[in-house]
Amino acid sequence: MSERTILVAGGGHAHVEVLRRFALAREPGVDLVLVSPDRETPYSGMLPGLVAGHYTREQAHIDLEPLARGAGARFVRDRIVALDAAAAVATTASGAALRYDVASLDIGSQPDLSMPGAREHAIGVKPVEAFLARWSAVRDAVREGTVQRIAVVGGGAGGVEVLLAMHHRLSHDMPGRAPRFALVSDRSNLPAAANRALLACLDAAGIDKHFGRAATGFDAGAVVLADGARVSADAIFGATPATAAPWLVASGLACDARGFVRVDAHLRSPSHANVFAAGDCATQDGPPHPRSGVYAVRQGPTLAANLRAAATGRALATYRPQARALALISTGGKHAIAVWGRWSFAGDWVWRWKDRIDRGFMERYRIGVRGPATPR
Repeated sequence: MSERTILVAGGGHAHVEVLRRFALAREPGVDLVLVSPDRETPYSGMLPGLVAGHYTREQAHIDLEPLARGAGARFVRDRIVALDAAAAVATTASGAALRYDVASLDIGSQPDLSMPGAREHAIGVKPVEAFLARWSAVRDAVREGTVQRIAVVGGGAGGVEVLLAMHHRLSHDMPGRAPRFALVSDRSNLPAAANRALLACLDAAGIDKHFGRAATGFDAGAVVLADGARVSADAIFGATPATAAPWLVASGLACDARGFVRVDAHLRSPSHANVFAAGDCATQDGPPHPRSGVYAVRQGPTLAANLRAAATGRALATYRPQARALALISTGGKHAIAVWGRWSFAGDWVWRWKDRIDRGFMERYRIGVRGPATPR
């Protein structure tokens, strides 16, 4: 059989597991190609800890290059900007045309910049690398005294985690000179017990809360609310639900109403049998589940097996998302809240538990540095 090309687009949580499994057992007759704009990919579970100063950048990022090398993959450091699903060709930002037999998409999502003034005045928490660069600049501006008020728009767990992490870092680095923080949110999807615990953390940190009031726009010095009120801010961070990359719909792949790639129980496109997708860029048919790293991580083993199967003509495996997942929400300092269904628990011990889980997860992806894979 002639060599088959598997195009792995993006370095998301599911794809790092694909690379790890190909590193443990390479597939003869397969040319694996990884395309990612960044050599290092952030782990979402450690992002709040990185922002808060608990982790270094190295601890919170996975180095894709040695992982790809261990998997026998060619690493193309570029960004895919178009896909012709009918012709099985992907186009990168540099203009390269990459042909494939099987493709897998794990490119994440992008910030919703549709609100007036969002592009000019708001900082999205995704993509993470752009957010981290802007966060560093905001810290410098706080030291210089030019940023004295920070607003975060989006009251989900991710938005609250980032806000409390920023507050902790600046309060620790600049005691007595940290800026005032505000949280703007029209709703929360967290269980009541977890909401009460998070509200207590927000109150303890002195965060100004604007709940039940949707943001409708941004300008140079404020978040504009639906009732016309304004929340003053020198820096605004957006943690609202993200959107899909526009080229996904343009590719010809079947997508949902929001532009995310539809996949079936095999994580395969129902319109193009040689395309798979996972993580934030995909919507699995059936009961909905949150777009979170927990689900993306668990998709990884099934995705790896099915990419092998699709390239070699074997039967596909089925991915069944769990009905509920454990959420571990950090609250700035080394303290966290555990949420399981309608139950929640909080304490420093939860943070230590989360820290052990996160460090253990990251250690799995050092395999590319330890040596060559074992041929299968």
